[in-house]
Amino acid sequence: MASRWILKPKPSIDEINKLKESLGISDSLAIILLQRKIKNFDEAKSYFRPKLSQLHDPYLMKGMKEAVQRVLSAIKNDEIIMVYGDYDVDGTTSVSLMYTFLKSIYKNVTYYIPDRYKEGYGVSAEGINYAADNDVKLIISLDCGIKAIEMVDYAKHKGIDFIICDHHLPGEDLPNAVAVLDPKRKDCEYPFKDLSGCGVGFKLIQALSKPLEINEKEIYSYLDLVVVSIAADIVPIMGENRIMAHFGLKILNENPRLGLKMLIPKESVGNVNISKIVFAIAPKINAAGRIKQATDAVRLLISENQMSARKYMSEINDLNKERKEIDLSITNEALSQLEKETDFRYTTVVYNPNWHKGVIGIVASRLTEVYYRPTVVFTRGDNGMVVASVRSVKGFDVYEALLECSDLLERFGGHMYAAGLTMKEVNLPNFKRRFEQVVGKLIHKTQQTPTVEIDTEISFKEITPKFIRILKQFEPFGPENLMPQFLTRGVSFAGDARYMGKENEHIKLSVFHPDARKVFMAVGFGMGSLLKRMKSEPFDMVFSIEENVWQGKAHLQFRIKDVRFTDKFASS
Repeated sequence: MASRWILKPKPSIDEINKLKESLGISDSLAIILLQRKIKNFDEAKSYFRPKLSQLHDPYLMKGMKEAVQRVLSAIKNDEIIMVYGDYDVDGTTSVSLMYTFLKSIYKNVTYYIPDRYKEGYGVSAEGINYAADNDVKLIISLDCGIKAIEMVDYAKHKGIDFIICDHHLPGEDLPNAVAVLDPKRKDCEYPFKDLSGCGVGFKLIQALSKPLEINEKEIYSYLDLVVVSIAADIVPIMGENRIMAHFGLKILNENPRLGLKMLIPKESVGNVNISKIVFAIAPKINAAGRIKQATDAVRLLISENQMSARKYMSEINDLNKERKEIDLSITNEALSQLEKETDFRYTTVVYNPNWHKGVIGIVASRLTEVYYRPTVVFTRGDNGMVVASVRSVKGFDVYEALLECSDLLERFGGHMYAAGLTMKEVNLPNFKRRFEQVVGKLIHKTQQTPTVEIDTEISFKEITPKFIRILKQFEPFGPENLMPQFLTRGVSFAGDARYMGKENEHIKLSVFHPDARKVFMAVGFGMGSLLKRMKSEPFDMVFSIEENVWQGKAHLQFRIKDVRFTDKFASS
């Protein structure tokens, strides 16, 4: 499917020149900084040189004082504290962070991760019953709990207090907990609203460190867990998240905790970035909760013993391998199902009662990449119900579409780009028709085509060692601070090319531009069919610039995002 190229608005010449001169950088770098709302020397210094001293005072968060007092009271009175978290990466890193911290200062600490299939998302009655049976007096929930009004009341009835550390949007009412830490609370004036769940947990241990007289350096050692949560939960990498991600990556690359060290692929040791967390580390952590029990991931992350860590790592590798096999099998079955489907233009909806619940979200994402439509993947649930994962395309609010189908649903939740739902199986045909109609009514034509966003046009002349050094300082990349994408027109093949992949689906080739007399290596994933033409015709190329580390040596290369064999360029 041909992509729509969108060139981002260019700042004014005066703005570009002013920033360019104050920093001594090229036009393109000045443009990219201005697009990130960095307009002067001081803002650029803060962006390029993040400092831990720039982290906000944790006591600015509503409820922090009460949370700290309750934890200190539990320690003083020798009460059992249970750390409770969700089964995804953010939840398991949060539990690992809080449990490891508390265990370092206090013996009566335990943890609990709900079973994805038996208990579902969030605070469960089973978890509270487990706490009551084990004489727990305080539960600290992480990455969940903000809407657990009934469960917190149930815990209170059993004599258990709650501290909630969450980052999801609250409902109209808050649970009756001792403290509710959530920067998205309407009455919370905390300056940064986009922390991960683990990030909120980090603010609590940061606050606890003061009365407990724990050195700040010791607290900052937990940022390796925080950066993994930031990357995996796809929160904006700006503000506090960017500072914590920057220093968390330093720890991951220099001295990570044992469990995380085991998770880093050998070829990435010392060179971990956000992308490698997302694609190489997070899926392994997630595999435990998708296929078996997320508790396995926590055991690895909190492990201090080489032998036990190797055992947990081996189990997680096996689970991840199983997850990949199941994921591939279901994706192929879904694609086969869709080849016979001709009645739907705007949506992709598939169902098989035998598909594994733990991977339908991954499959929905893959189908969205192939068909570029709002996608729903169903499998059988319990008691005559079906469950589904929903994924969307850029700019389309799939949650709004589900609202218009809500009379057919038992439960649903999520946000603009991802959701989950439960529905009676008998409603499936009606849902398919309604969802198609609703999406067809709401979706804009521009949302039906993949887009490639371009930061700026660039000449190969500009790509110098100094340019690369400065560009590298834009990291860590992620939401709100994406890796810049450049456009160069009239690129030509430079004489060196080869196919990659089992089916020659990927390519690596050398490219040059007549104006620059420079040759660069470029890789294009999924572009095998284009190589013959690229070798014989000039083309316009959208690309990012990255370092490829192979056998300990770093090499500059372009990652091709898209090409066009035309002089015409559409900006909308």
